[in-house]
Amino acid sequence: MNITVFDDLEKLYKKAADTFVDLSKQSIQKHNQFTVALSGGSSPKAIFKLLATEEYSNKIEWSKVYFFWVDERWVSLNDDKSNAKMTFEALLDHVPVNKDHIFPMYQDGTEPEDYAREYEQKIKNILGNDGIFDFILLGMGDDGHTASLFPGEDVVNEKEKWVSAYYLKPQEMFRITLTAPLINKAENILVVAFGESKKHALNEVLNGEYNPTLYPMQLIEKKEGFQFFTDEKASS
Repeated sequence: MNITVFDDLEKLYKKAADTFVDLSKQSIQKHNQFTVALSGGSSPKAIFKLLATEEYSNKIEWSKVYFFWVDERWVSLNDDKSNAKMTFEALLDHVPVNKDHIFPMYQDGTEPEDYAREYEQKIKNILGNDGIFDFILLGMGDDGHTASLFPGEDVVNEKEKWVSAYYLKPQEMFRITLTAPLINKAENILVVAFGESKKHALNEVLNGEYNPTLYPMQLIEKKEGFQFFTDEKASS
């Protein structure tokens, strides 16, 4: 595991974008494609906007990148709460991506539980039965959740499914998410979490007793290829 503490968020965003570029080149050289699963939120949005700039976009073979999502609120793709909508507006609408390589975590006219099964098959169609993503970008909430793996929810204990959908009562909405068993298969994982509000959860995740029911971020294995980008406010 590699933890990097930044004194400036712009440096963090730039390093994250550099990481995306470097891993894309390595993966494309290795097996002629770059498979990624992206998160929503303000931090990824800043990274995506950087990747859409000429400085970065010209360094990436976009036609060989396959885009999946880590998790999603079960809302239409034109809803402002949609992670996919944010990603299109910040990145995908501005770079020459093959539209057949984009797999939003939502489908009209489908029940979320049914689409979770479909989504798992879509992943297998591209990644094969091993299900190893080249790169997964994660965030972490103030409560220690990552993806839609929230404290106390049954999805935290999932061992078999790669994708799960469930009704999150506190938010009064369905969520769909990659599960820990699939996330942990990834070749490279980058977690971006910063700010004073993340300080307690970050300390518990990295230094506290293992209690993934309370801090689901602990489910993600801190192995080779795992990076954590944070700042002084969260890590002090």
